[in-house]
This record gives sequence, C-alpha cells and structure tokens, in this order.
Amino acid sequence: MANQQAGGQPVYILKEGSTRSRGREAQSYNIMAAMAVAEAVRSTLGPKGMDKMLVDPTGNVTVTNDGATILREVDIEHPAAKMICEVAKTQDDEAGDGTTTAVVLAGELLKKASELIDQEIHPTVIATGYRTAAEKAKEILGNMAISVNKTDKAQLREIAMTAMTGKVAEGTGKMLADLAVDAVIAVEENGKVDVSNVKVEKKVGPGIMASELVKGIVFDKKRASEGMPKSVRNAKILLVNLPLEVRKIGADTSIKIRKPEQMKSFLDQENEQLQKKVAAIAGCGANVVFCQKGIEDLMANYLVKEGIFAVKSVSETDMNKLAKATGGRIVTKLEEITAADLGAAALVEERRVTGEDTLMFVEGCKNPKALTILLRGGTYTVIDELERAVHDALRVTGVAVEDGKIVAGGGAPEIEVGLRLRAFAATVGGREQMAVEAFASALDVIPRTIAENAGLDPIDMLVALRSRHEKKDGKNFGLNVYEGKPVDMLKQGVIEPLRVKTQVVSSAAEAAVMILRIDDVIASGGFSEQEIAAAQASAQQSLAHMRRGGPGAMGGMGGMGGF
Repeated sequence: MANQQAGGQPVYILKEGSTRSRGREAQSYNIMAAMAVAEAVRSTLGPKGMDKMLVDPTGNVTVTNDGATILREVDIEHPAAKMICEVAKTQDDEAGDGTTTAVVLAGELLKKASELIDQEIHPTVIATGYRTAAEKAKEILGNMAISVNKTDKAQLREIAMTAMTGKVAEGTGKMLADLAVDAVIAVEENGKVDVSNVKVEKKVGPGIMASELVKGIVFDKKRASEGMPKSVRNAKILLVNLPLEVRKIGADTSIKIRKPEQMKSFLDQENEQLQKKVAAIAGCGANVVFCQKGIEDLMANYLVKEGIFAVKSVSETDMNKLAKATGGRIVTKLEEITAADLGAAALVEERRVTGEDTLMFVEGCKNPKALTILLRGGTYTVIDELERAVHDALRVTGVAVEDGKIVAGGGAPEIEVGLRLRAFAATVGGREQMAVEAFASALDVIPRTIAENAGLDPIDMLVALRSRHEKKDGKNFGLNVYEGKPVDMLKQGVIEPLRVKTQVVSSAAEAAVMILRIDDVIASGGFSEQEIAAAQASAQQSLAHMRRGGPGAMGGMGGMGGF
C-alpha cells in the first residue's frame, strides 16, 4: 500500500492485500459496528425484554436474554464490535449483572459522539468530556445510594428478584431469590462472598418449584461398588487425593517369575498393600471415602467388607467444595491421617432424582461454607436459563452484602444522573460542556429502551420521569412498566447494588473513549499470490527430493517410491 510519493513513485509499506481506513471513515466504521452490537441486545432490556434464540454450528440451542451470554455465543469478527463484547464480559465479572445496560449505554455514547464529530468537535475533546462526566456520574450515584444490612433478608431478596426480572416467572422468582439469599448468607466470610462456593447442580425434573437448597454438596457420581450401602447417616468423611490402588509398576520394570510360589507371593504382596490402606481408613474412624483418583475393584470389595461407603474420580472442584462443606481436610498420605482430618455430614446418600438418574447427596453439614442449589426444570433449555438467572441473583446479592450500598432500579438512577449532569455541564465550560451534555442525554437510552420494550410511548415516559425527578422527593422514581407511570422504586422493591451502576458507567465510558480515539484501522492481508506460489513450489521440490531419497528424506528411506 502506498504511503508516500518518492520522485513520483509510490512507496509500499504494507503487504499486498492489506486494507486501511483513516480519519472520519475509520471512526464511522467503528462506531457503526459498536452500535450494531448494542442494537442486537437492546430488545432484551427490562422486565418485558424479549429473548434471543442462538443456534451454534452443531445445532445446540440457547434461549436467553442475558447480554453476556448472547455476546459470548455470537461469533463476532469486527474488532470494534469485539471491544463492546468485552464491556459485557467485564461487567459480568465485576458486578454479575447490568451487562445489557452497559452495552446499550456504550452504543448510545458512541452515537452521541458521532453527532458531535459531525459538528466539528474533535474526538479527543469528546473523550475528555466523557471522562469528566463519568467521574461526576459515579459521584452522583454514590450520593443517591442507601445502606443495606447484610442480615436484612427481605431487602436482599428484592435485590435478587430485580436481577432475575424478565428471566423467570414472578412466582418462581421469589422462591429462587430466597434460595440465592440463603446461599449467599451461608458462604459469606469476613464480609466477603465467593459465589463459586455455591454449586448449581441441574437436573431435569418435575418443575422449577422442585428446586431446593442443599446444605452440603450434590454431585453426579455413583458408589464405587453396588455392594456398598446406598446411604450413611452421621457420616465421618475422609477426603483423599491419591489412588486407592496397587502401586503401578514402571514401564521399564521387568518381573521374572519362575515358580508358582513366586506368583502367589507377588499377589499376596499386592493384597497386603490394599489391606493396609483399608486398615488405615477404618482405623481413623471414617465410614465414607471420597477419592479424587481411582479405586481398584479389589480395594472396593475390601471397603464393602468394612461397611465403608466410597466414591471414586471426584473432580478437584467438588473435592474443594466438600472440604469447605464438611470441614474435612484433603489428605495425600494414608499413613498420616487422624480423626481430626475427617469431615462430618448428617447424611451421605446416592439418591434417585428422576428416572434412572441418580445424584450423590452430602447434606446436613454443620455451618457449611460451600453448598448446593439443585435446580429442576421441565427441559434442559429452561434449566440453562434458570442457571443464568440464579447466577445473576447470587452475584448481585453477594455484591450488596460486600458493599452494603444499593440504589433504586427501573431507570431511576439514569434519569437522576442525567438531570444532575446537565446542571453540572454548565460549570464545565468550553467544548467539553457539549460532551458532558451528550453523556447526560445518552443515559436516557436506558429508561427509553425499558419503555419501548414494554410497548409504552418512550417520549411520554421520559417526560413524566424527568418531571417527577425535578421534585424534591423524586430521585428514586423509575418506570413501572406494568402501570405505565413513574413510581418509587424503593417502595416497589426494585433495587440494584450500587456497584452494578457505577461499573456500567465506567465500562461503557471507557469503551466509548477507546473507540473514539481510533483514527486509523490497518488490517493485514493474507498471503499474496506470489507467496502462495513460492510456498507450493518449495513444497513440490521437497516432496521430489524425499522421493529420490536425498539427505533428510524420511531418515534416508529412498525406497518409498509411492510416498
């Protein structure tokens, strides 16, 4: 590609086939790509948002209105569009909810920026104004926030239900919200909530209402032997991370047996090894063994004789959760185990849950720091969407417990921040003022989209919301899509963690600024025709050389004429 003229001749600095767009053209392409991503998920926003059906190349179907899931499953190629997808991922990682809001806001910020660029305002000026507006917006949100007590289950349930709104029916949402709140309170330690300690196990069954919270761990495994009891009460649980098998003989080891007595002696030694392991397990008082490695059939028979319940090939993540739930320690040497290493549970049982499907239940743990939500549903598609809803509920409840700060939902924060930013813009001065005003206008896209997706007139709703927010006690008023009017969202129980909203503002503004600052897009081309031809010629020469048996030709095996 020619970049400069030297004596009337073009100087080529890029490979043939490369493409380049600069200036306003590059910005327009990037902004359009980002807006297209935002438009794709916009219809899923709000209590009455629609779902998307995603079909992958293998025919698997995903039905969801979760922004992060949609953008993760869709195969997007445009680099600027991928940057917007990263906004959803970051939002999901940091706050657990608000992914669609962040993407829609980022797209609207870029749309407003494009209008400013058309008015000859430089992108760097817009970027500066957006950063200023984002910082002020987070300050306003902080002033709007109210405190929440981590022991207030009623308010935490409202937070969880707000996160699941639009994903599950209202009746089942209350039940699942209760499960999520109880789980978060149980695993909270020193003000921190690690939701990875809440395992979500899925099984097709009678319906959503059959879902339950198990104060322990549920996982998909069976007993090591049918001769073992199906259940053990008052379980003393040993967690081992070593194979309960005879020590394997190395590949380079040879054993010479010349007499039948030697063979019998060899087998007796193997049996003695296994019996020592069984004696060590029984000696510490364990009546249940969960093994991360394998358990030999003969070892399983010895355990049956001792009345010990055993499960093999338990995953590392399940082992770690079992340790947290039962209070046991994962051991790597049977010779060193003591009764203090054992965990405890009221019941360990292999239980049939539907048809021929069974699950392993370890329940009745005392003060467990890891537990399980067992989700049931009519179809796998329903259960998968339920899992995403419960994930959002767990994350936002955990964030609320950690931060102790919440704000109203239903578009109330966006309207309030937009009004305050317009007043703040007058104090900024210069062209940055227009960027701050554009940021404030972009925030209106959230309540406007909620209204549109509910079949309401967006202009009427925005006017009504702004009018209510101008009054003294109106900062928490959002849009009630069922009644079509502004209501106090705190009284309605539509509540979100403060972190969700501040992260939306931060991630959307940062993505918009990054895309705005790009004025040159250089896409490297593939191999040129000359390079492909040269590579083919080289390959043919190498093949001919190999056929002749030249140096390095398959180890000098020149006789492979048909190679």
